[in-house]
Amino acid sequence: MSTTANERKIGDVILDLQNISLSFGGVKALTDISFNVREHEIRAIIGPNGAGKSSMLNVINGVYHPQKGKISFRGKERRSMNPHDAASHGIARTFQNIALFKGMSALDNIMTGRNTMMKSNFLSHAFYWGPAQKEELEHRRKVEEVIDFLEIQHIRKKQVGRLPYGLQKRVELGRALAAEPKLLLLDEPMAGMNVEEKQDMCRFILDVNDQFGTTIVLIEHDMGVVMDISDRVVVLDYGKKIGDGDPQEVRSNPEVIKAYLGTQH
Repeated sequence: MSTTANERKIGDVILDLQNISLSFGGVKALTDISFNVREHEIRAIIGPNGAGKSSMLNVINGVYHPQKGKISFRGKERRSMNPHDAASHGIARTFQNIALFKGMSALDNIMTGRNTMMKSNFLSHAFYWGPAQKEELEHRRKVEEVIDFLEIQHIRKKQVGRLPYGLQKRVELGRALAAEPKLLLLDEPMAGMNVEEKQDMCRFILDVNDQFGTTIVLIEHDMGVVMDISDRVVVLDYGKKIGDGDPQEVRSNPEVIKAYLGTQH
């Protein structure tokens, strides 16, 4: 369990998934999967390639709609929610493959995370007066706070496509944080990173969870990272759940060892 788990107060269930099944044509991506996420915890989803991990994140933030099952977020059952609705209700997401505007600056990319919070109409933004100006300044202040938090002041005006991979990943995290999410979904946030970059990203994830109280669900293949920072872990294999519990329970689960972790773990 993460070192801050006992210091943080893990709250009640914020996300509950019951009997989720998802198919594409005749191919079953997820079969009868149930698990929950508690407020303020770091919840990991692990499993081999093709296990259904990203499909599960896509179900949570409304990209996919399961054929069976029930999803409740913050005590309310959600039906036919799309990604924009999910974002407006406090669910933010990063992607396995970086999804940034490569020609824009880091600051402008992070600013796009504020879109769901912008209230002024198109004309007031076009002429930049009154409420629109005040709103813009407030959004920029929030974005600068995220930039300071992620220690990327030195790249704030640099074109994202020219940044090293690890910094691009940090900018993408910044864009998600700019939305001030209650639930943050991270799809392989450390994929392709070197050891130093992974250490930095681990630190930021723990700080987001600890300082902002953000609930985090993450997919990650680095088992050292998962065991170090997660409060609970759910394990998928071929679209089915084969394990669920704290890291120590999962590490010693014979079915998980056989399917994924290997006897050396």
